[in-house]
Amino acid sequence: MASAVHKLTPQEADAHPSPENIVVRFAGDSGDGMQLTGGQFTLAAALAGNDLATFPDFPAEIRAPQGTLFGVSAFQINFGSTAIDTAGDAPDVLVAMNPAALKTNVGALKDGGLIIADEGEFTARNLAKANYAVSPLGDGSLARWQVMAFNISQLTLEAVKPFGLGNKEALRCKNMWTLGLALWMFDRPRDPIVAWLKAKFAKVPLLADANIAALNAGHAYGETAELGPSVRQHSLPAAPAEPGLYRTVTGAEALAMGLVAGAQLAGLKMFFGGYPITPASAILHHLSRLKEFGVTTFQAEDEIAAIASAIGASYAGSLGVTSSSGPGIALKGEAMGLAIMTELPLVVINSQRGGPSTGLPTKTEQSDLYQAVYGRNGDAPLPVIAARSPADAFACAIEAVRLAVQFMTPVMLLTDGYIANAAEPWKVPDVSTLEPFPVAFLESAPEGGFHPYSRDEKLKRPWVKPGTPGLLHRIGGIEKAVDTGHINYEPANHQAMTDIRRAKIDGIADHIPEQAVELGEPSGKLAVVGWGSTFGPIHQAVRRTRRKGLDASHIHLRHIWPLPSNLGALLKSYDNILVPEMNTGQLKTVLRDQYLVDAKPLNKVSGQPFRIAEIEAAIEASLA
Repeated sequence: MASAVHKLTPQEADAHPSPENIVVRFAGDSGDGMQLTGGQFTLAAALAGNDLATFPDFPAEIRAPQGTLFGVSAFQINFGSTAIDTAGDAPDVLVAMNPAALKTNVGALKDGGLIIADEGEFTARNLAKANYAVSPLGDGSLARWQVMAFNISQLTLEAVKPFGLGNKEALRCKNMWTLGLALWMFDRPRDPIVAWLKAKFAKVPLLADANIAALNAGHAYGETAELGPSVRQHSLPAAPAEPGLYRTVTGAEALAMGLVAGAQLAGLKMFFGGYPITPASAILHHLSRLKEFGVTTFQAEDEIAAIASAIGASYAGSLGVTSSSGPGIALKGEAMGLAIMTELPLVVINSQRGGPSTGLPTKTEQSDLYQAVYGRNGDAPLPVIAARSPADAFACAIEAVRLAVQFMTPVMLLTDGYIANAAEPWKVPDVSTLEPFPVAFLESAPEGGFHPYSRDEKLKRPWVKPGTPGLLHRIGGIEKAVDTGHINYEPANHQAMTDIRRAKIDGIADHIPEQAVELGEPSGKLAVVGWGSTFGPIHQAVRRTRRKGLDASHIHLRHIWPLPSNLGALLKSYDNILVPEMNTGQLKTVLRDQYLVDAKPLNKVSGQPFRIAEIEAAIEASLA
């Protein structure tokens, strides 16, 4: 069993007070287990009561050549004793498992930050792969930072030697050695990690014991080695939180649970048709484990089959859901038009990634807003909503289901690579407080006969399960006559049906909340308007600038289309509008088009999230 965690003495704590939050980045080869290491460190931080946010940064290649720059995998976590909204700007600590990891990540490390490097991997061959002429550990090029280099590889081999593993298998334990050192540095318990290792390797106890030995060895090294002032223990107390049950969720997990909750609130079974694509695939993985909640999952042979199967499920009386990323959403475009024309409920999730085409499969971007709002042939409007964080994805999924069934329309829900993969604490809601919105199928012909395209006060057409006696009907992709649903090519009829479909979607603005101001005043000199995963850095940047006495407010949109009914008046109450986006200015263009406001863009398309400092500088420049 793991030994008890060393606690700081009062004298040690007074001499080196811990900051409110610390940012750590683990980086190594894609085979070094950095995502696993970061995930288990996240577990330890969460169990200690810290607030946190994570940023997994994957390479695009399934298995890049070992030691190369494009094969580096990184995991960043910002954790602390105060509210955490982002994964952090610049890391305080960089753990670099090889030269390539150091080369690609050291530029982000804050001045004076700590580098922990595995000097055992800084061989001539690995240095050459990372384009280093000589080792940076000894040439003075890292003078801006504190450097602690030791042979983690050799120390791991010594720790697991009693278990008789081969060299390759033994070195696979070095991520656990590194994790043990990190747990010591930040005063986190090992017991949860030990329990997890025993469960993971239950069928191969030898591997469990070897990894536990490596974990304990890394922790003991921190306790007993004279590491000097560069490496010392920090103890971050728990963050204040409302009482309740919490768990850590990724955006993909929260979406899956939110979709199931939405289907339950609507009283429907759910059918998910999907096709594997990064970073959307995880939603299919999570939903496939929830069959007991009336969920059917189907991995189709391509993107078109995936959405077509979901439309068929909706026609049959289930909640149809499909998911993809930008390239797959493009392939689904024609079928989305079919769902709009037939006016069937459908939830389409777009986990955005860098584009165009294949683009940056594992990097984040917000460049599909035009595609979501405008990207179909013909006049084909549909509601678009955007989640702001992993935890927020749960509520957004429920909202997407509500709009789909209450208005008989496809709905697009936008997330991105950051939200899908990142994790944060989530307060598990009391399901009894969630308001149901049960579906009422039409089960008998109304007076005057049944018309598939008759409408209620929301302009919603009736939902009829095929085979319902007396309600035989025909719907499809060719234009239908108003009310009757017969094929009709008349100009006046197409004009009327196009106007009705648009009016139905526009009318949703009366059934969504008015736009609130997240931070600041409802009028003033500057409104910083965001959507999606830019919430955290915008919120922190506005908070910082307000502390400096600047008149800035934060407005964040969940409903992208239709826009909230009060948004135009709200925006016009500010002298200036700044719109930070991870694209080249798409929401900015929509706001200018809809409200004739002089919104200014702040754009970033590097595949990385905004840093707080970038938005803070833009706010100060806007108000200069």
